[in-house]
Amino acid sequence: MSTKHHRIIEYIKQLEVGTRISVRKIAQQLGVSEGTAYRAIKEAENQEYVKTFPRAGTLRIEKVEKRDIERLTYAEVVSIVDGTVLGGRKGLDKTLSRFVIGAMTIDAMKKYLSSGSLLIVGNREEAHRLALENDCAVLITGGFMCSQEIRDLADEKGLPVITSTYDTFTIATMINKAISEQMIKKEILLVEDIMVHNPIRLHVDDSIEKWRALFNKTGHSRFPVVNSNGHVVGIVTSKDIVHSNEKSIQHLMTPNPVTVGAKTTIAYAAHVMIWEGIELLPVTENKKLIGIVTNQDVIKALQYMRSQPQVGETLEDVVLSGFESTKTEDCMVFNGKVSPMLLNQIGTASWGAMAMLLSTMAGVAIRKHKQTDIILDSFTIYYVKPVQLDDRLTVCARVIEEGRNSNKVEVTCSHDKELVAKALLSARSMRK
Repeated sequence: MSTKHHRIIEYIKQLEVGTRISVRKIAQQLGVSEGTAYRAIKEAENQEYVKTFPRAGTLRIEKVEKRDIERLTYAEVVSIVDGTVLGGRKGLDKTLSRFVIGAMTIDAMKKYLSSGSLLIVGNREEAHRLALENDCAVLITGGFMCSQEIRDLADEKGLPVITSTYDTFTIATMINKAISEQMIKKEILLVEDIMVHNPIRLHVDDSIEKWRALFNKTGHSRFPVVNSNGHVVGIVTSKDIVHSNEKSIQHLMTPNPVTVGAKTTIAYAAHVMIWEGIELLPVTENKKLIGIVTNQDVIKALQYMRSQPQVGETLEDVVLSGFESTKTEDCMVFNGKVSPMLLNQIGTASWGAMAMLLSTMAGVAIRKHKQTDIILDSFTIYYVKPVQLDDRLTVCARVIEEGRNSNKVEVTCSHDKELVAKALLSARSMRK
């Protein structure tokens, strides 16, 4: 990272939360070119110190690692409802705890207003004033504006007043959808959630004796290798050390190892580790080592995710929701009706939805059979005849081949004892 680049990012970090940022302003204040300022702002955005919002511009935000899934910031609400900020711009980065729809008299409204709430209401100025006096932000529906007095009060309180052209019902629906999406995102664990920060490492100019000393001290046999700049250049394991006469780590290590970023999902990391047959993944940022994740860490994380209560439904959950499953001696049997969710434009079951349905059922069969997580290798499906709305399907998923790390499942889908589709899934197991 260049000196100017680093200086701009440090300058952005020191700005007050809510400050508007522009390329030209930073270039003038720090005496750098607009191109340098632009690249630094984009890097700060990647590091989550700034964020660009439609109609609000680029703002300094508070970097938070995790927050409650039900909570949104006012700036996110502006983006969701395609709104315009009328006042209180400095409070855009604050989080809101709940929503209140102002479909009541002013006297009845008072008891529902509390600090951190957002009042959704039409062109009722007395309601706008009451909300701001009770530390609530305001979202005005129907595209109506507010008076200058309300704008000044919003600026004084640091609470946003937002206007949107949508009606109250549409806005409530859009915000509810956004919260549901965040619930699903919250369930997705990332590498940064489980990685070991600032791990023990070897340098390219270290000797084999340094590896032996670390092995005796920690009990670990795998270490990332970095160069003088801290960039990951290799991995050394006990397999590299045994039966070798070399004394230098640089000649023993496996060069150019597979690496992942901190924002990589656990599922992707698991796929890489299985596919490449490795048990340690270096985590890098700008090529520099910031952590490691091991096979054991990934398996524990997947087990944790599976044991957590479901707070948001994925598409697979919705597709499977209309089917009941039973386990027989040699297969998993699913019974259910074709729901409107599975249909295409012409009224028959969509090919894509059927593929998702059968592949998901095959995955369930493997997990029930072996109690292990899997990574898909291949999936082949043959459609025999179309199915219609409310047709009752019987799906049988049978494990036909089982190896130490590989599995094959045959899936048969029928309606009224007539074959509808047949599929074959091949997957790899994630083992400790």
